[in-house]
Amino acid sequence: MSLDSDNLSTEFAERVEISGMEDARKCSPSKSPAMAMRRSLEDLNWDNSFVRELPGDQRTDGPPRQVLHACYTKVSPSVEVDNPELVVWSESVAGLLDLDPKEFERPDFPLFFSGMSPLIGGLPYAQCYGGHQFGMWAGQLGDGRAITLGEVLNSRGERWELQLKGAGKTPYSRFADGLAVLRSSIREFLCSEAMHSLGVATTRALCLVTTGKSVTRDMFYDGNPKEEPGAIVCRVSQSFLRFGSYQIHATRGKEDLEIVRVLADYTIRHHFPHLENLSKSDSLSFKAEGNGASTVDLTSNKYAAWAVEVAERTALLVAQWQGVGFTHGVLNTDNMSILGLTIDYGPFGFLDAFDPSYTPNTTDLPGRRYCFANQPDVGLWNIAQFTATLSAAQLISNEESNYAMERYGTKFMDEYQSVMTRKLGLPKYNKPLISMLLNNMAVDKVDYTNFFRSLSNIKADLTIPEDQLLVPLKAVLLDIGRERKEAWISWVQSYILELSKSGMADEERKSQMDSVNPKYILRNYLCQSAIDAAEQGDYSEVRRLLKVMERPYDEQEGMEKYARLPPAWAYRPGVCMLSCSS
Repeated sequence: MSLDSDNLSTEFAERVEISGMEDARKCSPSKSPAMAMRRSLEDLNWDNSFVRELPGDQRTDGPPRQVLHACYTKVSPSVEVDNPELVVWSESVAGLLDLDPKEFERPDFPLFFSGMSPLIGGLPYAQCYGGHQFGMWAGQLGDGRAITLGEVLNSRGERWELQLKGAGKTPYSRFADGLAVLRSSIREFLCSEAMHSLGVATTRALCLVTTGKSVTRDMFYDGNPKEEPGAIVCRVSQSFLRFGSYQIHATRGKEDLEIVRVLADYTIRHHFPHLENLSKSDSLSFKAEGNGASTVDLTSNKYAAWAVEVAERTALLVAQWQGVGFTHGVLNTDNMSILGLTIDYGPFGFLDAFDPSYTPNTTDLPGRRYCFANQPDVGLWNIAQFTATLSAAQLISNEESNYAMERYGTKFMDEYQSVMTRKLGLPKYNKPLISMLLNNMAVDKVDYTNFFRSLSNIKADLTIPEDQLLVPLKAVLLDIGRERKEAWISWVQSYILELSKSGMADEERKSQMDSVNPKYILRNYLCQSAIDAAEQGDYSEVRRLLKVMERPYDEQEGMEKYARLPPAWAYRPGVCMLSCSS
């Protein structure tokens, strides 16, 4: 899909508003919840509904194998540790769990979150799922190195799943060791929290600990493995269910098709409860297209209403990614959250120089399937695989499946246009103006984040002399020749003309634009600097970077260096481009 998205039909069915659609934003609130209670680790309120309500594996041993007729396998962390150490933790995620900040000072805290000591009340398991990887069905995948400790209910009635990534082998580990290294763990921890602060729906991260043991990794798959420090991230989410959680059961015959229904019922009951007892409503009806078109009421089928909401949450998420210049890198169906969250941070990257074909994943280089510009289309393709699974289980009809995909397209275009309009401070969406801007940025390789941040400095003054028009953008329009300078002057003139139509004061518009155009993003080179120090035992840069990324839209005195363009060394492999290796 191009950023103009001309290949998405603009004549989709009328807009459907589903009660509770804004729940997608709950997982990424603008501010951390106040801690109504301050609990110790021993006082956490565990529930473990996933294990209690869903079919489980009859075996609990760890050797990799096919796990049939089950949503999970009970398995405990098995990673070897030696004097584990706490690297960093998130105060706002602690607040989600009502966890007292003083708990992080406990000498035994790293023992619990390295998996060495069990948390009383938890019930560890690894989830079974499959997925399409780079467009091809890969069969069973599952939690190969992630072990869920259980679910915690907080004082606000929210359910939060705690999961250790890098905690050892499970039946889903295939040929891997179930471990994780410090560099990838730092990247996942920091990006989980950075995305949350940007306002993008995401899984979260409570803490990061080192294991005190080395892990062997061949980062570039080139036959040159090396020893790296081992680490574990405690990931937190209302659920780690993903599209592949349903797909795997739909591929295993009639007996497992019923598991799709059971898992769908569980998901709706706990995470989409507003869909359980929908009342009749015209706003939840749509016209099915084709010969003999009929009106279908989504209130008559909760699964159809659910599929539509999943599609819309996913579309909202992808539009958010495009807005902040984020490229996921591995949009396989097993990496697509059922809640519309950014999940599984592997070789991700934020745009530096604007390049629609940018991919941070070395594995993706041949076809660039998951490049920045393709993310909207890939999201739609993944929704098609999800709705096909529900159709196979006879939970939704073909018409309902098609409608969910149509809603994805409509929702994405609505949100993308809204995002870009706000980024430019325009009174309304202007497709030609935005298309020309993105073309100019691509031609001149303009830094995506810094450009939009600088754009708020332009005044809506039609009398500004031509030779002064580009002064506010001088720091981001580097080394452009005469011809390109004229192209930019032409665009700025058109832009100022549009701004002048709004009648909004420059100061007010700047404030609004700065609230949606971040100054600080988690550039790969910033991560690498923190990783280099951490691998030498200095965690101060990781902690400092977390604090900067917690306020991405603010002018932070003394922190300007974190908004700088990448240095020359940032373009080497392993920094700007990464593999799927942990």
